[in-house]
Amino acid sequence: MITDLTFYLTALPAVLITGLAKGAFGISMGILAVPLVAFAIPISQAAGILLPILLAMDAFSFWVYRRHWDGLHLRRLLPGAMLGLALGTAMFHALPERAVRIVLGAIAVAFTLHYWLRPRPQGPPRTPPPWVGWLAGTASGITSFVAHAGAPPASIYLLPLRLDKTRLTGTTVTYFTVLNAIKLAPYAWLGLLAPGNLETSLALGPVALVGVGLGVLLHRALSMAAFYRLSYGLVFLAGVKLLYDGLKPLLG
Repeated sequence: MITDLTFYLTALPAVLITGLAKGAFGISMGILAVPLVAFAIPISQAAGILLPILLAMDAFSFWVYRRHWDGLHLRRLLPGAMLGLALGTAMFHALPERAVRIVLGAIAVAFTLHYWLRPRPQGPPRTPPPWVGWLAGTASGITSFVAHAGAPPASIYLLPLRLDKTRLTGTTVTYFTVLNAIKLAPYAWLGLLAPGNLETSLALGPVALVGVGLGVLLHRALSMAAFYRLSYGLVFLAGVKLLYDGLKPLLG
């Protein structure tokens, strides 16, 4: 178990923020939590410590939103996500982490800027063709496996649907519950769930559940307009963070 104070100074707020986002929006903010925790430990160890914590958040969130998910869009996202998880497993030690951060960050930032700057859509939202869901799911599966950063690709498909906020959150929660549960086997195979990591996960678990509970209360208090503004804002901030982390070595 990790006992270094520096680790906990970064890990505690990271886990709390992740829980808030999971409970309020269904979004896995591992995209911010992993880089924060990686200030003190290697990113592969950070990912291993956070997976059991994310699973605990998923279980709590899924219970809250278990009757509010959209089967059509899950059926479009999950097949691609399974392929993405397989690719992420195969490429885990060979894929340059910096390249993943740059590409994912650019996609997230471009997506949110397009949403904010384009003319407001008229009429009912259009359901994208199935291949968009499969492609978003594949990208989400890869980035979720590498750094628990599957939210931006999934959001690119889900947010434009303009679902009811509770239905959107329930669909997102269900999607990441399935993904994170499947990741357990390859994470164990890669040695990322070592006993010391699991003990650290257990120590951080109560903070995670407090965060999810506060997030559920936040979800109920938000209007639809505020909900979507915050959702897109979180995706944008995550994209900026990823771009910064990826480009920082190149910029000196």
